[in-house]
Amino acid sequence: VRVSAKAVYSKYSIQPASPMNFGAIIKGIKKTQTIMLENKGLLNFKFRIHQAPKDASANKSSKQQESASSTTKRSMPRKSSFSTQAHLNVGMFTVSPCSGSIAPWGQQKIKVDCLPGTEGICEEQFYIDITGR
Repeated sequence: VRVSAKAVYSKYSIQPASPMNFGAIIKGIKKTQTIMLENKGLLNFKFRIHQAPKDASANKSSKQQESASSTTKRSMPRKSSFSTQAHLNVGMFTVSPCSGSIAPWGQQKIKVDCLPGTEGICEEQFYIDITGR
Protein backbone atom coordinates (compact mmCIF):
# COMPACT_ATOMS: atom_id res chain seq x y z
CA VAL A 1 0.00 0.00 0.00
CA ARG A 2 1.47 3.28 -1.06
CA VAL A 3 0.58 6.27 1.12
CA SER A 4 1.48 9.91 0.52
CA ALA A 5 0.56 13.33 1.78
CA LYS A 6 1.56 16.90 1.22
CA ALA A 7 1.81 19.17 4.26
CA VAL A 8 0.80 22.76 3.53
CA TYR A 9 -0.15 25.87 5.46
CA SER A 10 -2.59 28.65 4.72
CA LYS A 11 -1.32 31.28 2.31
CA TYR A 12 -3.10 34.60 2.09
CA SER A 13 -2.77 38.22 1.11
CA ILE A 14 -4.30 41.32 2.64
CA GLN A 15 -4.81 44.44 0.51
CA PRO A 16 -4.37 47.36 0.68
CA ALA A 17 -0.90 47.44 2.08
CA SER A 18 -0.78 49.51 5.23
CA PRO A 19 -1.61 52.11 6.31
CA MET A 20 -5.35 52.65 5.96
CA ASN A 21 -6.15 56.27 6.69
CA PHE A 22 -9.64 57.73 6.34
CA GLY A 23 -8.29 61.28 6.45
CA ALA A 24 -10.52 64.16 7.52
CA ILE A 25 -14.23 63.33 7.69
CA ILE A 26 -17.16 65.62 8.49
CA LYS A 27 -18.77 64.72 11.82
CA GLY A 28 -21.85 62.56 11.22
CA ILE A 29 -20.88 61.56 7.65
CA LYS A 30 -19.94 57.89 7.07
CA LYS A 31 -16.92 57.00 4.97
CA THR A 32 -16.12 53.43 3.86
CA GLN A 33 -12.93 51.67 2.81
CA THR A 34 -12.42 48.04 1.82
CA ILE A 35 -9.84 45.43 2.78
CA MET A 36 -9.46 42.43 0.43
CA LEU A 37 -8.52 39.14 2.11
CA GLU A 38 -7.46 36.52 -0.46
CA ASN A 39 -6.79 32.79 0.01
CA LYS A 40 -3.69 31.90 -2.04
CA GLY A 41 -3.36 28.39 -0.65
CA LEU A 42 -4.70 24.91 -1.32
CA LEU A 43 -7.04 24.66 1.69
CA ASN A 44 -10.10 26.51 2.97
CA PHE A 45 -9.35 28.76 5.91
CA LYS A 46 -11.44 30.57 8.47
CA PHE A 47 -10.79 34.13 9.55
CA ARG A 48 -11.95 36.26 12.43
CA ILE A 49 -11.39 39.95 13.10
CA HIS A 50 -11.27 41.24 16.64
CA GLN A 51 -10.12 44.29 18.54
CA ALA A 52 -6.50 44.39 19.61
CA PRO A 53 -5.64 44.56 23.29
CA LYS A 54 -4.88 48.10 24.43
CA ASP A 55 -1.18 47.22 24.94
CA ALA A 56 -0.76 45.87 21.36
CA SER A 57 1.19 48.95 20.24
CA ALA A 58 3.87 48.10 22.83
CA ASN A 59 4.33 44.72 21.13
CA LYS A 60 5.57 46.06 17.77
CA SER A 61 8.66 43.85 17.82
CA SER A 62 6.49 40.79 17.16
CA LYS A 63 7.13 39.23 13.74
CA GLN A 64 3.40 38.57 13.40
CA GLN A 65 2.30 42.20 13.73
CA GLU A 66 1.63 44.18 10.54
CA SER A 67 0.55 47.81 10.56
CA ALA A 68 -2.50 48.41 8.44
CA SER A 69 -3.32 52.04 9.08
CA SER A 70 -3.01 55.11 11.17
CA THR A 71 -6.67 54.68 12.06
CA THR A 72 -6.90 50.90 11.98
CA LYS A 73 -4.19 48.28 12.36
CA ARG A 74 -4.24 44.56 11.71
CA SER A 75 -1.95 41.65 12.39
CA MET A 76 -2.04 37.90 12.60
CA PRO A 77 -1.96 36.61 16.17
CA ARG A 78 -2.62 32.90 16.79
CA LYS A 79 -6.10 32.08 18.08
CA SER A 80 -8.13 28.91 17.78
CA SER A 81 -11.74 29.93 18.46
CA PHE A 82 -14.03 31.50 15.89
CA SER A 83 -17.28 33.39 16.33
CA THR A 84 -20.07 34.08 13.89
CA GLN A 85 -20.34 37.78 14.72
CA ALA A 86 -21.48 39.75 11.66
CA HIS A 87 -19.76 43.03 12.52
CA LEU A 88 -17.42 44.57 15.06
CA ASN A 89 -17.93 48.09 16.44
CA VAL A 90 -14.92 49.81 18.01
CA GLY A 91 -14.97 53.55 18.58
CA MET A 92 -16.12 55.23 15.39
CA PHE A 93 -15.24 52.17 13.25
CA THR A 94 -17.42 49.24 12.16
CA VAL A 95 -15.84 46.21 10.46
CA SER A 96 -17.93 43.64 8.56
CA PRO A 97 -17.93 40.77 8.07
CA CYS A 98 -15.66 39.98 10.97
CA SER A 99 -15.62 36.21 10.49
CA GLY A 100 -15.99 33.71 7.69
CA SER A 101 -14.43 31.00 5.56
CA ILE A 102 -12.58 31.46 2.27
CA ALA A 103 -12.12 28.68 -0.31
CA PRO A 104 -8.80 28.19 -2.14
CA TRP A 105 -8.15 31.13 -4.48
CA GLY A 106 -11.26 32.83 -3.11
CA GLN A 107 -11.56 36.39 -1.84
CA GLN A 108 -13.50 38.21 0.86
CA LYS A 109 -14.13 41.95 0.84
CA ILE A 110 -14.08 43.35 4.36
CA LYS A 111 -15.81 46.70 4.75
CA VAL A 112 -14.49 49.22 7.26
CA ASP A 113 -16.91 52.08 7.98
CA CYS A 114 -15.93 55.22 9.84
CA LEU A 115 -18.73 57.34 11.31
CA PRO A 116 -17.32 60.11 13.49
CA GLY A 117 -19.70 61.18 16.23
CA THR A 118 -17.31 63.55 17.96
CA GLU A 119 -14.49 65.80 16.89
CA GLY A 120 -10.92 64.60 17.25
CA ILE A 121 -8.62 61.82 16.13
CA CYS A 122 -9.57 58.19 16.59
CA GLU A 123 -7.09 55.34 16.12
CA GLU A 124 -7.99 51.70 16.70
CA GLN A 125 -6.22 48.41 16.14
CA PHE A 126 -7.83 45.25 14.77
CA TYR A 127 -6.41 41.76 14.29
CA ILE A 128 -7.22 39.34 11.50
CA ASP A 129 -6.86 35.78 12.77
CA ILE A 130 -6.41 33.11 10.07
CA THR A 131 -6.43 29.37 10.80
CA GLY A 132 -3.51 27.19 9.81
CA ARG A 133 -0.96 29.84 8.90
